[in-house]
Amino acid sequence: MQIRPAQFDERDALLNIWLRSVRATHRFLTEADIQSLLTSAADGWLVGLEVWVLTEDDQLIGFMGMSGHTIEALFLAPEYLRRGGGRLLVEHAASRHSTLLVDVNEQNPEARCFYEALGFVLEGRSEVDGQGRPFPLLHMRRSVG
Repeated sequence: MQIRPAQFDERDALLNIWLRSVRATHRFLTEADIQSLLTSAADGWLVGLEVWVLTEDDQLIGFMGMSGHTIEALFLAPEYLRRGGGRLLVEHAASRHSTLLVDVNEQNPEARCFYEALGFVLEGRSEVDGQGRPFPLLHMRRSVG
């Protein structure tokens, strides 16, 4: 697996990975929620982030979006879950920033376990997500050194 900066013309492929990953891992979301989030993703957050893609044999299999030292997005194609790609992306971020922050949906315990296994600790909680929807967020931090 290789990590490299995303290219502008990969936007549709990244959105496809996001959509498939969210459907596989965010079981608390309705299809209407997912479609609303897809619109937000397509219209904004991928454009404003530093995006790194994970490839295998030149095929896109996942990506991570960063804003400074905050992981804003980390998604893998469902067929590549639990194969080390997420860890590689987080370690790539850690090689660039001594402190990492991430918000995790409270209703996604697998994501919380993933980040805790990589050394993140819970620092706080919000009752709603960044758009004010009733999806509580867990605020997590990892510091090195």
